[in-house]
Amino acid sequence: MLTIKRVPTLVSNHQDDVPDLGCGRKCLGKCCMPVSRLPLYAFKNDDNEPIENDIHTLPEEECQISFLNNLMLGLWEERMSQGLFRYDVTACESKVIPGRHGFIAQLNEGRHLKKRPTEFRIDKVLQPFDENKFNFTKVGQEEVLFRFEPSTDHKPHYFSGMGVDAGISPSVVAINVSPIEYGHVLLIPRVLDCLPQRIDRDSFAIALHLAKELADPFFRVGYNSLGAFATINHLHFQAYYLSVPFPVEKAPTLKILARKGLGGDGVIVSKLLDYPVRGFAFEGGKGSTVRDLSDAVVNSCISLQNKNIPFNILIAQCGKKIFLFPQCYAEKQALGVVDQELLNTQMNPAVWEISGHMVLKRTEDYNDASEERAWKLLSEVSLSEERFEEVKSYISEAADLQETEGDTSINPEKEIPDSPGPQVASHMPQDCLVLH
Repeated sequence: MLTIKRVPTLVSNHQDDVPDLGCGRKCLGKCCMPVSRLPLYAFKNDDNEPIENDIHTLPEEECQISFLNNLMLGLWEERMSQGLFRYDVTACESKVIPGRHGFIAQLNEGRHLKKRPTEFRIDKVLQPFDENKFNFTKVGQEEVLFRFEPSTDHKPHYFSGMGVDAGISPSVVAINVSPIEYGHVLLIPRVLDCLPQRIDRDSFAIALHLAKELADPFFRVGYNSLGAFATINHLHFQAYYLSVPFPVEKAPTLKILARKGLGGDGVIVSKLLDYPVRGFAFEGGKGSTVRDLSDAVVNSCISLQNKNIPFNILIAQCGKKIFLFPQCYAEKQALGVVDQELLNTQMNPAVWEISGHMVLKRTEDYNDASEERAWKLLSEVSLSEERFEEVKSYISEAADLQETEGDTSINPEKEIPDSPGPQVASHMPQDCLVLH
């Protein structure tokens, strides 16, 4: 059982030196970062490390992984006690919808009423950063939990307070003030560089390492491109804990593409079967490395970005399995071909919804939630079979993958192991647990 250690506030002790925004909050902009002191978690930076097949096999020297889990939850709960969130997410009702797939419904009226509106075009995946729109340099410094940076000696380290040197753009983990679930955070790579919402090699590697270092299969990292319901055009990933498997994690798959590695099976790409959204699952075969897997996903995403194809990403199983969903819901909305009943729900199918966690805004939709309704909505997100095959060819070329003879493999629920390390439910408040 993981015990949460209460961690004292570790943000800057130099608040008087930080410009006030007029609302009592201190900004995270370039003007104040040089005088800030933030906790730093330096993660083990070894992209050539083989991908372990067993989720809960962790070498003794990596014992700080559980510390990172402990640290983040302690700091997140501290911010909750300080009243920094816009609503109490632990009061949101949740349930597993009866049916084969186990879709999860949550009623989250606060997120609907208090979340920031989208401020950019939804028909272009690549758009320049606009400093006049809301961005993460404008968040309150008290919302930042810690820096997350690669170490210089291939070992993880934690420093309770490190000054941020002038000219350095740190990658930070901050609370999401409009949370979907317990422990909902944002990972913002190189926050002061003001990168637009687009996948690049270095930033995706940081997200993958966050999932890997947390070492908790109930903690997933997600990404939404522009046009696939990202609401802020400033590069960021989202992540949170959910104490049951996402339905997509249990979906059967068919191996369709692969790239042989130098020492083993290389990267394997499968397509989802018996799931409402057509998507790809990337995994590292025996002998493949973290870099092999990351490069295959990043090259695929860059290709989709350049071709203006919106997509969502789910990093699951501690970074060992990555789902990529090209989607077209916003395009269908613009064309006026989405059923009005679905539009009335005002639900935006982003990475969490596509993965099977339906965040609903209206009580009637929550009360009437069914597997049939969830399937109908998600089917509208999916590309046609013809379009999906076209995207498959883009991915194959971009990631240097070859067609392979498919063999169906069903991913059983036991892929979320019942082991002491990752039992999130044991240290989450009962109000946060999904109700069956």
